[in-house]
Amino acid sequence: MSTSVADRPDWAVEGLDWPNRAASRFVETPGVTWHIQDQGDGPTVLLLHGAGAATHSWRDLLPLLASSFRVIAPDLPGHGFTRSQSRQDLSLPAMTRHVRALLEALKVQPSLVAGHSAGAAVALRLSLDGLLGPAPVVSINGALQPFAGMVAPVFQGLAMGLFANPLAVRLFTSSAQDPARVRRVLEGTGSRIDERGLDLYGRLFRNAGHVAGTLGMMGQWDLRTLRRDLGRLTTPLHLVVGAGDLAVPPSVARGVLETVAHAQIMTLTGLGHLAHEERPDLVAEIIRKLAEKGP
Repeated sequence: MSTSVADRPDWAVEGLDWPNRAASRFVETPGVTWHIQDQGDGPTVLLLHGAGAATHSWRDLLPLLASSFRVIAPDLPGHGFTRSQSRQDLSLPAMTRHVRALLEALKVQPSLVAGHSAGAAVALRLSLDGLLGPAPVVSINGALQPFAGMVAPVFQGLAMGLFANPLAVRLFTSSAQDPARVRRVLEGTGSRIDERGLDLYGRLFRNAGHVAGTLGMMGQWDLRTLRRDLGRLTTPLHLVVGAGDLAVPPSVARGVLETVAHAQIMTLTGLGHLAHEERPDLVAEIIRKLAEKGP
């Protein structure tokens, strides 16, 4: 039996002690049943996590922002507790369409969007498509650089092959039974996070639906069009970069700066790819100041 992207962690089990559970609810849009967290009051800040993560990635940052803003953080299709009906919902254009449908269902217009890693690409696609108005975009270690040259089709083909292979997915989920392996995977990004974070990632890595969704997203992720279009971005773009990021090198942000002349880079020394989990207080303060400043 193949693994379906509709197979998600069980909210009645894994969700019992999920971070910020009181802020969680489920929202229906065509083809997707979303798990979102919605907390606070005031101008809306939208948080978009990266590949392989979920709302737990914002576990400490979300309540810090919710003291000043309404914060909305969804599990993207293929991730966490969000249920998607189609394997085709994992590409960048599809993700963008679905996030747009979610915002319409919630009847919100974000004042600022912060995206981590692949979530930054979704945020920028929304902005380029005119769906965010003048809202600034904060890219936290944004995965905005396509794999170059001959490696690109090889990498995407491998990811899609693993996505379609239930045995490969089971092998990954089985290996995630070992907490030391989960720790090594995350420390390979250049970040050291707390035990709570390691446990939550471990739960997701042991779920076949979440792993299949992550692999499917990686296999369908094509950033060439996004990079081509970045030159016409007119909204403010703030590139928050962990100096020790081993997953998305800081050079990626510098390359974006060459394309988007009005973008700004903020480098966080001593932090890696999961900078917002290592220092949520620091990243929350950056977002707060940018949101209050406005476009």
